[in-house]
Amino acid sequence: MEQLERLINPRVKDIQISGIRKISNLVSGYKDAITLTIGQPDFPTPEHILHAAEQAIADHRTTYTPNPGLPELRSAISQFVKGKYGLEYAAADEIIVTTGASQALDITLRTLLTEGSEVILPGPIYPGYEPLVRLCGGVPVYVDTRSNGFKLTAELLEPHLTDRTRCVVLCYPSNPTGRVLASEELAEIGQLLADREVFVIADEIYSELIYDAPHRSFAAVPGMREQTIVINGLSKSHSMTGWRIGFTLAPAYLSQHMVKVHQYNVTCASSISQYAAIEALTAGVDDAAPMKAEYRKRRDFVYDRLTGMGFTLEKPEGAFYMFPSIERFGLTSMEFTMRLLEEHRVAVVPGDAFSHFGEGYVRLSYAYGMDVLEAGMDRLEAFVKKLPHR
Repeated sequence: MEQLERLINPRVKDIQISGIRKISNLVSGYKDAITLTIGQPDFPTPEHILHAAEQAIADHRTTYTPNPGLPELRSAISQFVKGKYGLEYAAADEIIVTTGASQALDITLRTLLTEGSEVILPGPIYPGYEPLVRLCGGVPVYVDTRSNGFKLTAELLEPHLTDRTRCVVLCYPSNPTGRVLASEELAEIGQLLADREVFVIADEIYSELIYDAPHRSFAAVPGMREQTIVINGLSKSHSMTGWRIGFTLAPAYLSQHMVKVHQYNVTCASSISQYAAIEALTAGVDDAAPMKAEYRKRRDFVYDRLTGMGFTLEKPEGAFYMFPSIERFGLTSMEFTMRLLEEHRVAVVPGDAFSHFGEGYVRLSYAYGMDVLEAGMDRLEAFVKKLPHR
């Protein structure tokens, strides 16, 4: 067995299970725990989308679809992003329907990266990027955004650009911080990168969950469309996490190669999920609005409770996460997380799950009902009151 294990791809062996999943799996052993860990909308998928899926099943639409997705779905995506964000992407050859945004990231990175390619990541950041980069033989290069309220700027980015930089990842609203890049910040990054042979992967999966301003896609920044790949999907906007529908928006010269990776990876996304997605992006074009209104209330409640307890944190402009500092308690993020779980039965995610730049913080998701959040905040307050402060 050991001899055979030596044959396993060392890049795979070196990858660790996500810290988010480690904690969420651990919580299952605490039956009375309040969980504030997973970015899983607590709203059901809208009924009209369920009915569309049921109809697709009744009509036996259970065969393979074209590799890049149903033509009518790609047309719906094209119209959706045009109406929402002013983006122009051709359904025929610039849109690929994927098995969630995660697979969209995978095929993008595998298309772009070669051995030694550098990928710039703003830290702290969702842990799903680095393993994909390393599996491709790429090198993750982190930019510390803590001094700038967790926002990547052209000024922070520029010193990290080298002749090996292949792409820059922008993810906004951010997981884990909920921060959003403003139009002028996007424009400055665009000006920095416009004359460089560098791609931008704009992960905009939370684009429909920005509270106080419309979403601005990086692909809309003047001069950046041809070197930008937009990642999006329906998991957060339409509460369709398990349906696994994502999509890429990229110029045809890139999409024609990305679809080859996609084809040999999964052939196509689930046919039933694709028919449900057509309904989501047409009749359900504004399904996210009531969810966003509720998330805003929850954000304000959790933010007020945390600041009232003495936590320092940036107020999120989007998504559904808080990322408060715990440095004043003199505990590592894992120590704080485990003690909170064991002593007061509240589960959060240690900040170091989001790169080493997340150490000294924890992430709380407020994608839970108010009753859960109120009880969770009460238990958290009881916990921090007994901790010594620095």
